[in-house]
Amino acid sequence: MYLFLAFLMVPLIEIGLFIQVGGAIGLWPTLAIVVLTAVLGTSLVRSQGRLALGQMRNSFQTLSDPAEPLAHGAMILFAGALLLTPGFFTDAFGFALLMPPVRIAVYRYISKRVTVAQFQMGSAPGQRPDYPGRGQTTQAPGRGDIIDGDFEEVTPRKPNQKPSGWVEGPK
Repeated sequence: MYLFLAFLMVPLIEIGLFIQVGGAIGLWPTLAIVVLTAVLGTSLVRSQGRLALGQMRNSFQTLSDPAEPLAHGAMILFAGALLLTPGFFTDAFGFALLMPPVRIAVYRYISKRVTVAQFQMGSAPGQRPDYPGRGQTTQAPGRGDIIDGDFEEVTPRKPNQKPSGWVEGPK
C-alpha cells in the first residue's frame, strides 16, 4: 500500500513543484536547474561511492561486519537514482541521502527495526568441510592446519620402458 501511495504521490508532487517553480522563474531556468542538479548529483554520487567502496574493502580486510558500508553503498545508489530522476522533490531526497549524517541516521533507524539471526564470516575455527575419500583437515591449537591424507607409493619407470599412453614421455 505504501509503495502504491509513493508511486502516486511523488509524480503529483513533482508536477506541482514544476508548475510553481516554472511560474516563478520561467521555463529555461527551471530546466537548467534540473540539468544542473543531475550533473552535480552524478559527481557527488561518484565521490561518495568511492568512499563507501573504500569502507567496504576495509571491512572485508579487517573481517568486520560489512553491513553498514553495504547499506551506505545502497543508499548512495538510491540517491543517484533519485538525482537522475527529473524533479525537485526527488532531488531534495537524493541530496539528503548523499550526506553521511543522514545516511548514518537512516542506517540506525533501519538497523533497530531489523533483527539479524546469525552473522558469520568464514568457517568457525576447527571446522572444515570433510570430503569423503579426500582426507580431512583439522585445526590443532597453536599448530596451524594439519592435513590428513592417503598416499600410494609408485615405483619409478625403468629407463627402457615406454610411457603408459596416459601422459607424454620425456622428450
